[in-house]
Amino acid sequence: MSELAAPAAAISAAASPYLTLKHANALFSTTPEALTPEQRQQVSTVVARQREIERRILNSPQAAHVVVNDEAIARSLGEIAARFTSEAEFVLDLARHGLSEQALREDVERDLRVEAVLEMVSARVAPVSNLETELFYQLHYPRFQTPERRSLRHILITINDDTKDNARAAAHARIEQIHALLLKSPDRFAEQALRHSECPTAMQGGLLGQVPRGELFPSLDEAAFQMRPASISGVLESPMGFHILRCDNVQPAGTVPLTAVRDKIRAQMLKTRRENKQRAWVKTLLAR
Repeated sequence: MSELAAPAAAISAAASPYLTLKHANALFSTTPEALTPEQRQQVSTVVARQREIERRILNSPQAAHVVVNDEAIARSLGEIAARFTSEAEFVLDLARHGLSEQALREDVERDLRVEAVLEMVSARVAPVSNLETELFYQLHYPRFQTPERRSLRHILITINDDTKDNARAAAHARIEQIHALLLKSPDRFAEQALRHSECPTAMQGGLLGQVPRGELFPSLDEAAFQMRPASISGVLESPMGFHILRCDNVQPAGTVPLTAVRDKIRAQMLKTRRENKQRAWVKTLLAR
């Protein structure tokens, strides 16, 4: 077990390769060397502010009671190293960004200490009551509405006038032939999709999955949401080509009951409550 050291020297005012790398990715999804001068300035500003916040957090009286064990540090380091194909690649990448394994360990340990202090500060927020979860549910009622969905399959024959079998007339004749067979034997839809469909879904019997209104091409969407379960559409056309749809089942629009989401609502409200407590506490530190 390693206990928190209180001196301000625990966090230097120097630039942090670790935080620079972290924020370059978080803000711009890139590496520090790929930043533009303007982006680099933004990252530098964020890094400087974060280091000041961390300094004040780790020099607070609350931080004196926080410990971070070696197992937690090793686990975090392992998660970082696991992103690389080998240890050599990991070490080379650290060096490329101006980091050593020891420096990374110190940065990770500092992160864990800051997180632990913030968790301790917010540990005693008031629990979320059943009444509060019910009020949240009622105030955000539209969020818990589920749209009508249909489980659909399709067969696609593409149109390509540069290819004999897919020239418009030939493609239409092919799909009409498939359609005629399916009207006689609708249970063979998955088989026919596997044999003839020119969509990657052919490998799953043409399965598109549970589809809400508005996700398909307009011509397909309009037909799909008029179909009954186990029915087959006529031949339809979209910018991709000719289609046949099958509606396997219909999931009506409805409402997710409070009992199904109560625990998720409570967890989210508690998380928000703790984050607000942490922000308020940090604000008092910065005001001193």
